Amino acid sequence: MGPLSRVLAVLAVLLVAGCGGPAATSTTTEHTIGDRTYRLYRPASLPDGPAPLVVMLHGGAGSGRQAQETYGWDSLADREGVIVAYPDGLNRAWHVSDHCCGPPARDGVDDVAFITALVADVPGVDSSRVFATGISNGGMLAYRLACDTHGVFAAIGPVAGTQVGDCPAPDPISVLHIHGDADRSVPYDGGRSKRDSEWVRIEGPPIPALHARWQAVDACAAPSVAVTGVVTRSRAACASGRRVEMITVAGAGHQWPGSAAKPAAERLLDLDPPSDALDATAELWAFFSST
Repeated sequence: MGPLSRVLAVLAVLLVAGCGGPAATSTTTEHTIGDRTYRLYRPASLPDGPAPLVVMLHGGAGSGRQAQETYGWDSLADREGVIVAYPDGLNRAWHVSDHCCGPPARDGVDDVAFITALVADVPGVDSSRVFATGISNGGMLAYRLACDTHGVFAAIGPVAGTQVGDCPAPDPISVLHIHGDADRSVPYDGGRSKRDSEWVRIEGPPIPALHARWQAVDACAAPSVAVTGVVTRSRAACASGRRVEMITVAGAGHQWPGSAAKPAAERLLDLDPPSDALDATAELWAFFSST
């Protein structure tokens, strides 16, 4: 092939490559359901067919935008082909019990109905692969969803949260709980939070006892326990292929492990710095994707 022929061949390849139009791009869109709002991240890498959905629930005083910017789910979604929803709690809080948390609890806001409607509102979702995670008050709502919904979620992943309020007869569901044992806002050993007030009443069980409760719900075998540095993993295999797992980070406070530190906000709001002992987002997706 002569020089001119080679040039023409290259031009032909470039022309064919360009015929597919512009490459798909990842998008964040804003949505409303009645007076409620949520953000939706849809990566360009979504495969053909229905995709998994992760509902990421912000903590008290947070927002959907803050959660999207803080916990690394967009980057994971780009790598793994996952849709991520970031709902907004009214007044930056979620109603999970009679006294938690804030105005939503005082006013009896039905956040379970909102999140359930959100899941139904998102197109292109594989209904067998819908997951809920959240931090602090958002983690408590993840437990409330497990207690009060039926067949909506395949698994939940609370971080630095607990279960408060009644939960008499939940359906079995896979659970991964991540918690620091030095958490004072949602104490690892149970009891009252350092942030308790009239409408922020957090008095959950010891986290190991909560872990054991869900093992009983899920009819699990005895858990295996592995310790690596400051990280302890308890894993239990359960009936119907479900799993109940707990990751405890020694010395870690009330935080999302692996997120970026924000020293100014931590000083201003008396927040604990995030542990770098593990990446909670990656741990949660590994658990969800194998559920």
